[in-house]
Amino acid sequence: MKTNLAYIPVYLVFSIAAGLFFSALTLPFRRRVNGILTKVLTALFSLVYVVEIIAKKILQSYYPLSTIGTAAGNRLTDYSEVIVEQVVKSIPLIIILFLPTILLIVFGNRFLGFERFDIRFAGLVLAGAVIFHVVGLGVIHLPWSGDLTPKQLYQVDTNIDDQVEQLGLWTMLRLDLKHQIIKPKANLDDDFSGLDALGGGSSSSSGSSSGDTSTGGNEPVIDTSPNVMDVDLAAIAESASNDDIAWLANYFNSVTPSKKNEYTGMFEGYNVIQLVIEGFSGYAIDPELTPTLYKLANEGFVFNNYYTALHFTSTSNGECQTLLGLYPKDGMPITMKRTGELGTNCYFSLAQQLGREGYLVKGYHGNYEMYGRQASHSNLGYDWKQFGSGLMVDTKENGDIAWPARDTQVIENSVDDYINSDQPFHVYYLTISGHMPYSDNRVVSTYRDTVRALPYSETTQNYIATVMEVDRALELLLQKLEAAGKLDKTLIVATGDHIPYFNVDTLEELTGKTFGSSEDMENIKEDNIDFDVYKNTLIMWSASMEEPVQVDKVCCQVDILPTVSNLLGLEYDSRMLAGTDILSDSEGLVVFSSNCWKSDKGFYNRFTQEFTPAAGVTMTAEEQESYVSAMKQLVNYKRSCTARIVENDFYDYVFGSNG
Repeated sequence: MKTNLAYIPVYLVFSIAAGLFFSALTLPFRRRVNGILTKVLTALFSLVYVVEIIAKKILQSYYPLSTIGTAAGNRLTDYSEVIVEQVVKSIPLIIILFLPTILLIVFGNRFLGFERFDIRFAGLVLAGAVIFHVVGLGVIHLPWSGDLTPKQLYQVDTNIDDQVEQLGLWTMLRLDLKHQIIKPKANLDDDFSGLDALGGGSSSSSGSSSGDTSTGGNEPVIDTSPNVMDVDLAAIAESASNDDIAWLANYFNSVTPSKKNEYTGMFEGYNVIQLVIEGFSGYAIDPELTPTLYKLANEGFVFNNYYTALHFTSTSNGECQTLLGLYPKDGMPITMKRTGELGTNCYFSLAQQLGREGYLVKGYHGNYEMYGRQASHSNLGYDWKQFGSGLMVDTKENGDIAWPARDTQVIENSVDDYINSDQPFHVYYLTISGHMPYSDNRVVSTYRDTVRALPYSETTQNYIATVMEVDRALELLLQKLEAAGKLDKTLIVATGDHIPYFNVDTLEELTGKTFGSSEDMENIKEDNIDFDVYKNTLIMWSASMEEPVQVDKVCCQVDILPTVSNLLGLEYDSRMLAGTDILSDSEGLVVFSSNCWKSDKGFYNRFTQEFTPAAGVTMTAEEQESYVSAMKQLVNYKRSCTARIVENDFYDYVFGSNG
């Protein structure tokens, strides 16, 4: 997001209020104390702005103070090269931001004096701060236009970037501190009328084989009953222990479930290996450089309109979408980490579903403990191993990981845990070799001679090398499965956690397309980019498939869990997930972090409030208005329900700890 001049009145009054408040703190003490307080506060303000700007450039999001604990628990040394690079590039801006501090230190005592004022004067200044704050509250209640307004953003602990854009950085930080003490009230309405009309069939929803699927007059009868469980949501809403649980039950009861289809149970009883690939974009797949990825992407289900939208905290919440089938909360606490902290019942996670079916369930990540994965992924149902808790990777003399770990080594060091199991197995890998920065590192070295011959920049060559490493890891995995006689009975599922968002120019090189201006793309400003930058490759493949299946439906990461659940013939309730079975006749939808969205019927731009119908889609003005209004409501509910599910342990309330 960027600063919008339309919101200057909001910035101005809240800034004056903050300025008067902090000024009052520097007036009633002795000269020396006043001077020290003034200089320290000014330096602190400058530092906060610098840190937030660097965070925005690197991680594509501003970060509230409540993230300090998470940042301290993560290894920022993984980003050290990128941090240093951005600090160096931002030196002119950093000097400007610290200029007030420098001037105060050099000239403050001479020109300002920092004399002590009567406590009553400080009180008057403080009263001025209160007055301007009240004026600010009045300004945000003005009739602002748009899907998100200052009034709405002032009352929530989500939409961090929008808060900065409309309320200002300091107001966002202040609200974050406030919401750590006083939780914001949930203001979602409970008018679910109109949602039932959004679950109907989609012209591009069902898969189509590239071969002849006709079977004459002897076609088997296909079960198209809804994918629901025997749950009385109306009764749950009536007897709910709190308003949030009642709201969730009523909301899910209003959602049109997806239907079973010709692919239901296609891979029942199969082993399932799922990968979330770090920083992956399908634009890097090449038949010569990455033959295994090319094979899996083109010889299984081929999803032609699949997106990996970038949401808050990138990798962790990319996992949230893939593993939970839910959109992450756009703010703190981080959804995936929170499930581990609370021990939330993740009833529909593939690990828990298959665990209840008697599967051996394992998970691996070739990195240190980050984002609380040891707790969250164990809570999902995985026997979780990462560096430091059972998974070995190469290390340096001091015991630290030889960064980055090789994905091929992670496969090699883990495959014996399950490959010869008498039980069917489900294994999850979160890869690491594709982690930024894309420098000439130890992963690249293996493929250096090959990539240096490519007609791209060195950064793009290095990125391709990391994708080649993932390709070889998959090749090794397939070889191990075949040697064990398990390949034909194994489903491979793979997606990126997010695009290489810090190096979008790499994607522009690979595609020959321009996705937006350099500044807009560097900061992922969704009000001025080509959303095809998020277009990606979803792999669902088994050696048992005789021919590929083309799927044109719009889809994204939250759709993976319900789609795989249906392919495995598992009993699940499609109403209680944000995603839908891609192979069903339900309409496709992808929601972007800015609340723009794309469905099979068209694209809605939240910034311009304009809807562009998809090719071949015709609507009257009234039909379009009704459709967009209902879809905006549904998008809001899909994004907002996750925190309520997690904080209230909704699935446990419905199904109980033992299902």
